[in-house]
Parts: sequence; structure tokens; C-alpha cells
Amino acid sequence: MPRSKRAKVVSLTKTEKKGRAKKEELVREIQENVDKWNYLWVFDVGHMRNTAIKDVRTAWKGTGRIFFGRVRVMALALGTTSEREYAAGLHKISKHLHGQVGLFFTSWDTQETLDYFHSVKMPDFARAGNVASREVTVPAGPLSLMIPKEDQADGYVPAPFPGTMDPHFRQLGLNTRLERGVVCMSAAQTVCKKGDVLTTEQAHILKLLGVKMSTFRIAMRWRWDKESGNVQEFDPPLEGGIADGEEPVGDEGEDDSDEDDDMEG
Repeated sequence: MPRSKRAKVVSLTKTEKKGRAKKEELVREIQENVDKWNYLWVFDVGHMRNTAIKDVRTAWKGTGRIFFGRVRVMALALGTTSEREYAAGLHKISKHLHGQVGLFFTSWDTQETLDYFHSVKMPDFARAGNVASREVTVPAGPLSLMIPKEDQADGYVPAPFPGTMDPHFRQLGLNTRLERGVVCMSAAQTVCKKGDVLTTEQAHILKLLGVKMSTFRIAMRWRWDKESGNVQEFDPPLEGGIADGEEPVGDEGEDDSDEDDDMEG
């Protein structure tokens, strides 16, 4: 009688290291969710924001489970070869676990799952290193928020920035001056042009002005079907991964060391 793949145990090295227990727990939880749900998706995130991922987790509470952490540990939990895979066909999904991707378990209808994730689009402020999606020029005169008209409430008139902000804007590179206690631009000035890779100063200026250039999105890249063991590709990859300095959210995303090699099957 062939040995059941579910009897396999992912072993760790004998050397005790920080984070080992967390990785063992991550492996166990991923395998438990393989048993629980019918489908496993690999998703790609464009312009990662922790708050947005939290919202998605909340929306699928009880009908799905997201893991967004160490991809090598997740791959080892699923199995990287046909001999080591936890369930039939999982090694074919493991080979796609690289870069800033996550796992999503559910038994929900495939088209309804795609419809939901395709609807998730959350505008946010660009960060240093992002590419400017359009040109932004600050006009001469009192400096105020540059919120698009379609996003403004009826009768909304943005107030000029107070004089206390003048030194800060000057430090960021804007040619400002004080007039009657408010910040004013001496002349029109271009903050960025379309296609520019934003600097820290440019990204900060755009945020202060209320200009949003990034959009959090999720692409459902591949789906594993437990019944058939097949893996099918769906969405193309997205541009714009996790922003510099931001870690994935939640206990599945904790990253405490570079000890992925501790976990060997």
C-alpha cells in the first residue's frame, strides 16, 4: 500500500534557532487549510498596503484564508516536488511562489472569487521608488490641497496651508514664500513628470498635496484544484510590489530571520 502524502512531516534542522517555532506553526496551518478548502490561489499584489490586505482578510472571514509570508516556507509546506508534495499537484503551485505573492484558500466559486478580487482597487499615495502616473504642477499663488474635483464635496474650497508649513515645503524643494500668514508659491513649479521614478521628497510633497498616484490591486495568478490536482493560470502579473520598508501584515507575514534553509523535508 503506497504511503499517504498526508503522513509526511516537514522536518526542521536539529539546531534551535530563533523563529523556528513560528515557521513550524506556519507549515502546520497551511497544511490544515489544504485539507479544509477546495481551491488554493496564488495572488500577486500591486502597490502593497497593509490596511488594504486587512480589509480583504475581513471580507473573506469564514469563507477563505490568506497567508502572506515567507514564500520559501510556504513552498516547503506545500511540497516542492511530486515526492514531497502535501497533496496531489501542489508542487506545481509551489514553483510559482517567488517574489511578493501570497496564498488564498477558499471553496468559493471561481468566477465569483475573480469578480471580487478584480473589484478591489484602493487609491493611495505613491511612495519613493514608484513611477509617477502623471505630471503634477503646482500653480503660483496660495498653496493648498490638490484634490481632484470629482473627489470634492459640493462647495468644497481647499484652504491654503498655514504659514507654519512654509519651512517644511522649502526643505522639500518647493519655491514657497509667506504672504499674510499663508504659504504661497512664488511661481508655478512642476513636482514630477509622468514616468519619473519618485524621490522621497517628491513622494512627500504629493502626499501633503493630497495627490494619489498608486492603486492597491490584487491579481489572482494561479489556482490549484484539490479534486483534480490541476493548476490553472488566470491573471497576468501586476506592477508595483511591496513598498520599501513595509512588511507583510499579520502573523503569517512575520519575518524574523533569514533561516528559510532551516526547513528541509
